[in-house]
Amino acid sequence: MVAGAAAGRSGPSGFAGTRASLLDRAGLTGQARRRALSRLTDGWLVELAAEAGVNVGGVALVAVGGFGRGELSPFSDLDLVLLHSTETPASYAEMLAQRLWYPIWDSGIRLDHSVRSVGGARQVARVDLPAVLGMLDLRHIAGDPDLATTLHRRVLADWRADAAERLPALLASCRERADRSGELAFATTPDLKESRGGLRDLGVMRAVAASWVTDCPHQGLEEARSALLDVRDALHQVTGRATDRLQQQDQDQVAAALGLDDRDVLLKHVSGIGRTVVHAGDLTWHRVHRALTASGPGRIADVGGRFVRRPDRTPLADGVVEQDGEAVLARSVNPSADPTLTLRAAAAAAQSGIPVSPATVVRLARTGKALPEPWPRPALDAFLSLLGAGEPMLTVWEGLDQAGLIAGLLPGWERLRSLPQRDPIHVYTVDRHLMQTAVNAAGLVRRVSRPDLLLLAAVFHDIGKGLPGDHSEVGAELIGSWLDRMGVPAQDVDVVRTLVRHHLLLAESASRRDPDDPATVAAVVDAVGDAATLDLLQALTEADARAAGPAAWSAWKDGQVRYLAGRVRQALAGETLPEAADLSPAERDLVAAGRPGIVIARTPGGYDVTVAARDRPGLLAAAAGVLTVHRLTIRAAALRTVDGMGLQTWSVTPEFGDPPEADTLRADLVRALDGTLDIAARLARRSPARRRGVAAPPTVQVVAGASERAAVLEVRAHDSPGLLHTVAHALAEAGATVTAARVHTLGADVVDVFYLLSADGSALPPDRVDGVVAAVSAALGG
Repeated sequence: MVAGAAAGRSGPSGFAGTRASLLDRAGLTGQARRRALSRLTDGWLVELAAEAGVNVGGVALVAVGGFGRGELSPFSDLDLVLLHSTETPASYAEMLAQRLWYPIWDSGIRLDHSVRSVGGARQVARVDLPAVLGMLDLRHIAGDPDLATTLHRRVLADWRADAAERLPALLASCRERADRSGELAFATTPDLKESRGGLRDLGVMRAVAASWVTDCPHQGLEEARSALLDVRDALHQVTGRATDRLQQQDQDQVAAALGLDDRDVLLKHVSGIGRTVVHAGDLTWHRVHRALTASGPGRIADVGGRFVRRPDRTPLADGVVEQDGEAVLARSVNPSADPTLTLRAAAAAAQSGIPVSPATVVRLARTGKALPEPWPRPALDAFLSLLGAGEPMLTVWEGLDQAGLIAGLLPGWERLRSLPQRDPIHVYTVDRHLMQTAVNAAGLVRRVSRPDLLLLAAVFHDIGKGLPGDHSEVGAELIGSWLDRMGVPAQDVDVVRTLVRHHLLLAESASRRDPDDPATVAAVVDAVGDAATLDLLQALTEADARAAGPAAWSAWKDGQVRYLAGRVRQALAGETLPEAADLSPAERDLVAAGRPGIVIARTPGGYDVTVAARDRPGLLAAAAGVLTVHRLTIRAAALRTVDGMGLQTWSVTPEFGDPPEADTLRADLVRALDGTLDIAARLARRSPARRRGVAAPPTVQVVAGASERAAVLEVRAHDSPGLLHTVAHALAEAGATVTAARVHTLGADVVDVFYLLSADGSALPPDRVDGVVAAVSAALGG
């Protein structure tokens, strides 16, 4: 009991003062402080309960959830239940509860409370998943201990009896939560509790283990729980409030409180914790599925006069067998004498769609023999088989990575592990992005003549990240030593080096250059050299973009890459290139009509809009202005001139809510094209007081050598409504004619590229180009 806790709860000598002193005590951190805070709070609640009359038979105060586990952070709420027996009137229990709750509320501590009979609490636990998860961690605080013991025993028995029905429901709820809250390992502002891999999932695994359906892997989990709670403790202290969201503005202070260098180190630390938890969770749910769907008795053996079930062991590879849905080592194998065993076991497991047993991973890490350098061919073959397994590779790789086996196989990998990516496009850390790229590439191997080189390029294309310089060039310099150690032949190393160096070339050229310009095609031809390498680069481009996130790939971008790759392929074959892409039937009709025309097609997220009109200065600005007026975000756009007609294609999505009616949009586009719509006035009526203060100022620069016939202007800026209209209007006012354009929105930023000529179709002289740059810069506030 804490002396004076009840007598002076809000004074400096009472509970509040003692609690504040405990939280400020130097040297008391981590689990020791959480336990001390829980003991202090328990003592205070015992006194409050006694004062309220909760010290007699028939009523009991219990803690559930995080408080039940003793996991109190500085501003955690108290999750309490006042239990009463059947013989104790509910009205009496409610009266005691009011006496008990009010002093807690007065203290300023947040309280989650309920009053229930033992039977009522049991019924709630049988239908409410969050409730049963909390009650599985029930802990007696004050009052009748038999009530707490009875409830916990009955809830646990019900949980075990109903496990076959409730565990699948629990898994579904975990997936829904992951969809809402993202992944702890990859989020830039993770939720330490609700994100996948967070504290909630640790509680879920405790519940699964309590069901007796299966156990969960224990390797590193308690350390992960303690480390994650340490981060939450620091977050509470930094913010001075109860929160689980690690916001960017708090990350440097939280890092300092934990003794870490900066927020990048903090996020890498949190990512590592999340990955440990997710890997354990994946294995746990795999075992649950096996346990709930298992059929057949296995083999029955006589062991010491007792008949016991022995699981079947199915051979997978030399020295590797499947047992209970996991890959394990054969009984006769000796890991210390077989350097390829780790990769062989991993490949066999991934190709079979099962994980490697955690005990097997630990054994391989402790006793496995290191591979010689260069690797023997069977080791390289097993590595490629692992990469080629597709989605199942992820769980297998993660298990090896958790045990340090990947870093042992690939010196330099540890630098990439959980390395954050500070851009709005990538949803994964660097190493996880590489894994996902390999998964995607495994689905594209039928498109290329050398699937092995595609997989190697996929898994290593970003190894230059985290080091000074252009990561593509840095990676190209590093890849040789990596592949030499792995025993990759020198001629193949050269191809993979080319792919690493130019892995962004197709995507950037297709989206930021005019693919009909001979200079664009020539640059790609010079880079790849032959059709086989082009095929590899095209497949790598798709695998990489799909792995980056939903903003990096779409049907529109796929079409752009395919079109450019097709023109490069023709050039490599020595064919004469057509001057421009073939028109779609709709585009052909618009151009043939020779008058303004608009085609609007609904897409899952918005519209694809095609606009055709007699080419003239200001045409691009007019269309862009109308789209902005209707609160449509321009995700991508392309512009070209065909037989004197300006042909524009736009991919747009609404800023929020539903897109405007197509007829309304079409009507305003028609009015903009014939000059009867006052776009400037309509834009001015849009919300003028929008947030400013962007992270980086806009840049306007000429891309040297990008075209033999036009000046190519690249504009990079923070996305904002009306930005493209502003730029296009400035170009028209400066007397530059836009003959082609590529517009792309990348998260919060845009990269717009314009091919410019004089009004008479001649090249812009250098002084005019400088004037255009100055005009656009001035329009953007530069």
